[in-house]
Amino acid sequence: MKVAVLAPVAWRTPPRHYGPWEQIASNIAEGLVKQGVEVTLFATADSITAGKLDAVCAVGYEEDRQQDAKVLECLHISNLMEKAHQFDIIHNNFDFLPLTYSGLINTPVVTTIHGFSSPKIIPVYKKYNQSGYYVSISNADRSPELSYAATVYNGLHIEDFEFYKNPEDYLLYFGRIHPDKGTAEAIEIAKKSKRKLLIAGIIQDENYYREKVEPQLSANVEYVGHAGPQKRKDLLGNAYAVLHPISFNEPFGLSVAEAMLCGTPVIAFNRGSMPELIKDAETGFLVNTVDEAVEAVERINHIDRMACYKWASSQFSSDKMTADYLQLYRSILG
Repeated sequence: MKVAVLAPVAWRTPPRHYGPWEQIASNIAEGLVKQGVEVTLFATADSITAGKLDAVCAVGYEEDRQQDAKVLECLHISNLMEKAHQFDIIHNNFDFLPLTYSGLINTPVVTTIHGFSSPKIIPVYKKYNQSGYYVSISNADRSPELSYAATVYNGLHIEDFEFYKNPEDYLLYFGRIHPDKGTAEAIEIAKKSKRKLLIAGIIQDENYYREKVEPQLSANVEYVGHAGPQKRKDLLGNAYAVLHPISFNEPFGLSVAEAMLCGTPVIAFNRGSMPELIKDAETGFLVNTVDEAVEAVERINHIDRMACYKWASSQFSSDKMTADYLQLYRSILG
C-alpha cells in the first residue's frame, strides 16, 4: 500500500513547539511506516520522517513570515495532487482546500477534520460528501450535515511521555494563550485555590495576554513560555493537576491526553470532546464554572494517577490511531 500523508505547512512536521495538526500528521506517517506501509509525507522541506519526504516549501510560513501563506499552500497541495496517481490513498490533514482537487483525481482521499474554523467552510465539505471519506477526531466534533467514515482519536507516541508518581504542588495551564482556551479563568481558579499556577504556551492573542494575563503575573502566577518536548513532559508530569477551562467546543485537546500520559489529572470545562477524553472523577473532573473547578482542585487527591496513565495509554496512543486508520484504508480499498 502506498500512502501520501498531506501535512499543513504553517510549521515543520513534527513541530518544534506548537503545531497540533502537523504533530498528528507526523504521528500518522511514522505510525504507518512502523507498520511497513510505503509512506510519502508532503510537508515543509525541514520536516523529519522515516518515510519519504516530498516538499516544495523550505520552511513553514509561521516560521518565516516573509512568505505568503496562500501561495505556499497552493504550491504544496498542487504538488501532491499532480502526483496523486502514484498513491493508493491520500490522507489529507490540511482541512478543506485539498478537497477542491479530489474530483479531478482517481485516488481516494481520506480527510481528517481537525475541527471547523468556521461554519462557513462546511459547504466545501458538503460538496464532496459522497466522494470523500471524512474522519472526525471525536464524536462531539461532527457536523450533522456531513457523512463520516469513522471517528479516530488523535494518537500520541507513548514513549515520548513517562509516568510521574510524585507531583509537585503547582497547577498548570498548558496551551495557547487565547480566550478560547481560558487562560484568565485558569488564573482565577488557581488564585481561589490558593495554589501556584504555571502557564505554558505560545501567545496567540497579544491583546488578551496584555490585558488579562500579564497584569496577573506574580510569584504565584508564572508564565514560562512555550515548551519543547522535555520541558513539556516535566511541566505536565510534575503538575498537581492541569487546568483546561475552555470556552469553546474543543474538537480534541492534545494537552489533555498528554497530561494524563504523565499520570496528571485534568480539570476541564465540560465542553466539546472533554467527556470523551476525561473519565469524570477517575482521570480528572468535568466542571461548568470556575467555582466548581476550585472544588475539584480540593478533590484531586482522590484521583489515582496510574489510572490516568492507563486510560490515556489505552485510548490515545499512536499505535491505536494507526491501526484504526489502516482498518479504514483497507475497507476503502476493498
